[in-house]
Amino acid sequence: MFAPHTFKTIIVDDEPLARQRVLHLLQQRPDFEVVGACRNGREALELLQQEVPDLLFLDIQMKGMNGFDLLEQMDASTTRPLVIFITAFDEYALKAFDVFAFDYLLKPFKDDRFFQSLERAVQQMEQHRPALFWEKLQQLIGHVSEEVAAPAAPPDLIPVRQARKVRLIDPGNIHYVIGAGYYIELHAGGKRFLLRESMQRFLEKLPANQFLRVHRSAIISMDHLESLQQGSGGEWAALMKDGRLIRVSRTYKPELLRRLGLAGED
Repeated sequence: MFAPHTFKTIIVDDEPLARQRVLHLLQQRPDFEVVGACRNGREALELLQQEVPDLLFLDIQMKGMNGFDLLEQMDASTTRPLVIFITAFDEYALKAFDVFAFDYLLKPFKDDRFFQSLERAVQQMEQHRPALFWEKLQQLIGHVSEEVAAPAAPPDLIPVRQARKVRLIDPGNIHYVIGAGYYIELHAGGKRFLLRESMQRFLEKLPANQFLRVHRSAIISMDHLESLQQGSGGEWAALMKDGRLIRVSRTYKPELLRRLGLAGED
């Protein structure tokens, strides 16, 4: 009796929680073997020197080498995996994916959407037509890579008054904000700044897609979130990349889980 075929899979995403979620979902399918979960394109290129995957879950908008850069540097003569793109593109840009018939997961995605993509991938891999796939892939890259590579607009810097000077803080450097009575503590770039301002008013100054209130006295940057931890009593906490553990209240937990594509989980 023949053993069932397993599809070798590599995950490439610069967000730790996104990698963990895809890995968790794939572990529910015994016909998929995850041979690597890479934090960036460079790691993926190194792994592809050792592994020949059947399927690649690929984040497009990564720092440094983006997803399309990675595909262009892959040796298509030896490695031609099927690709499921993971993206936060807007609806207009996604039309290109539909035109060229490429599957994608739009962040945040639901479990059933993930497994639908997986089933389509199985059907395509069983048909085994890599040459046609990669021909269409080059057309897609040529169509949308300029949008991916386009530099983002400079962020609105946030003025922070200190004694007799005002410092301008890039929101991308802010890890989290903690309430302290009539003040808030702004933690950015390894430094702590004290501001006399309300949490809500300060939150309104921050990019809505990057920051989230997780407690009446805490705002976190999603870019600096390392993982979520659940205590024995059911309470949740956000572990930040600098090691700080921040409590997540029941009021704000649903929105945090939704942002991470984990809506409905407790």
